[in-house]
Amino acid sequence: MSKSKKLDFSPNDFVVYPSHGVGKVVSIEVQEIAGMELELFVISFEKDKMTLRVPTNKAIEVGMRSLSSPDVVTQAMKTLKGKAKVKRAMWSRRAQEYEQKINSGDLIAIAEVVRDLHRADDQREQSYSERQLYEAALDRLTREVAAVSGDEETDAQKQINDVLISRAPPPAAA
Repeated sequence: MSKSKKLDFSPNDFVVYPSHGVGKVVSIEVQEIAGMELELFVISFEKDKMTLRVPTNKAIEVGMRSLSSPDVVTQAMKTLKGKAKVKRAMWSRRAQEYEQKINSGDLIAIAEVVRDLHRADDQREQSYSERQLYEAALDRLTREVAAVSGDEETDAQKQINDVLISRAPPPAAA
């Protein structure tokens, strides 16, 4: 039995890399690095125009995983419907927590960030950094929901927006 567990991905499989979101395995190649042969997953993140090479024996360690199951996507959508939970901590501390959730690669944690930072049109303005974190989380969530369902990102985006809008309280009657 080998001492390091290996993830079994094939070319054209979608994967989630925690700090970059959804990518596609383009190939598995062997490269000689420092005199050692290393087997690597070559992952393309088309939207970011980026290619990442991850040693196959380190994929689990770095938190690379398969796409979420449809059940997890359903859970994430339920999470979006929930009431925003905003701690009274200073923004810098909250921002750090949001950043960690986004980079965890955990779809439910990412959905929590989207839920907590979403603003309806009639709510107070978001700061620049709040908006950046919200958009990063929304982008990750959208890409994974689209990849799991096989839909276009625009369809996934609409599905997520519909959920977010449905939970917003109706504007007060004039």
